[in-house]
Order: sequence, then C-alpha cells, then structure tokens
Amino acid sequence: MIAWTLPAFGRRRLAALALLALASSTGCGLVGKHTPQPGIVDPHQPRELEMVSMPPYVIEPPDELEISVRPASMEMPLTTVTLQADGVVDLGFAGDVYLAGLTLAQAELKVAESLDPIARRKKVREPIEVSVRLVNGSQSKFYYVLGSVTTQGRFPIIGNESVLDAILAAGLRTNSQPQKAYLVRPHPPTGQDQILKIDWDGIKERGDTMTNYQIFPGDRLIIPGGRSPGILGSLFGG
Repeated sequence: MIAWTLPAFGRRRLAALALLALASSTGCGLVGKHTPQPGIVDPHQPRELEMVSMPPYVIEPPDELEISVRPASMEMPLTTVTLQADGVVDLGFAGDVYLAGLTLAQAELKVAESLDPIARRKKVREPIEVSVRLVNGSQSKFYYVLGSVTTQGRFPIIGNESVLDAILAAGLRTNSQPQKAYLVRPHPPTGQDQILKIDWDGIKERGDTMTNYQIFPGDRLIIPGGRSPGILGSLFGG
C-alpha cells in the first residue's frame, strides 16, 4: 500500500478554495461592495425642532367623516359617513355628494349647497349650517418605509413624524443599513427628483437634527440592507 501525502502548498490552496466555496454557500462575501448613499442634505427642509404645520386637510377615500346639520327643522341628525372610492358620501335622502379633493371647510359649503333644495321644500327660513369633521383622524394620508426593515409598508400620518419616528415604527433588522438610508419625496412627472440623505449616526448618537426630516404624506423612506451574516460572517465579525 502506497501512502500519498498532499504537499503543503497544495493543502493551503485546497483550504482556500474550500473557504471561498463556503462563503458563497452561506451568502457571505469576503470582499464587500461599497454603494454610495443617494441624496443630498437640504438644511431648508422642515425637520426636528423646526417642524411646520400641515396644509389644510384634503379629504380622500377612505376618510370617515362626521356630518351634522342645523337647524333641527332640517331633520338631518348627526351622521357618520365614509368617503367612497368614487369620492362621494351617501347622505340618504339628500343624495350623494362629491367631496374628494376638498378641505373640510369646502366640504361644509358643498354639503350645505346640496341641502338647499330640501330646505326650500321644507320652507326652512334659517340659514343652513353644516359641520364636517374627521373621525379617528386621518385615514387617507400615509408615508412608506421600504427595504430591510421588520415591518415594510405604509404608516399613517399623524402630523409630527420625523425620520427617527419612521425608522423606529418600521423596526430594524440584523442586516439593516440605516447609515445608507435616504428619503424620497413624491413629485409630478415633470418635476425634479427630491432625494434627501440621512445621517443616521448623527441622529441616533449625537442628537443631530439636520437630517431628522419631518415626514409628509407620500414620503418614501428607504432602508437598504446587506446580506444576512452567514457562518463566516459570524466568525469574522460580519
């Protein structure tokens, strides 16, 4: 029987090949690829400590509205309605009223106008007064968190959310890379892209508010992610 021994340099080469094969199978690259962070820092954007009030609320489906009418002779009790997908609310015998795209003040005028024929039939002499209010806050205004987060999707706008609030609401995963996060603002087809760079370390570790931007309806917060650490990543610190 002949004993065969692999030379030392051959054993080292075989070990290196095995290491590379294991790295590929576990999803851990030995050489990382640097991806630049998109966006710019805009000091003129509303942000933590310098937030602004939202513009007048615009009604959109599926907002739930509380509508009340005076005088009592109109026989229109307090009612709660949901704005349907076609943009109208059903006011019963008063018919359907299109309210999508209107502010609450404009909706009050529109409902009052739609009730005018009923008031004339009933010979109501007092002026018609209408109150339109949101029920349970906004149900049609959202921002979005996309990428490597625990909960990816849309989140309701309350009115004073910041980037930090949005990231904490969505939750980070083990492979999340918030240091590369950026905020994208929606714009019309002919408008310019508005992409804002986020300094996550500054927000989290230094309390720097410069890029802790205020979140507005339609904003997209992108959290990139890397590969989940495999066996080699765990052994060599990711």
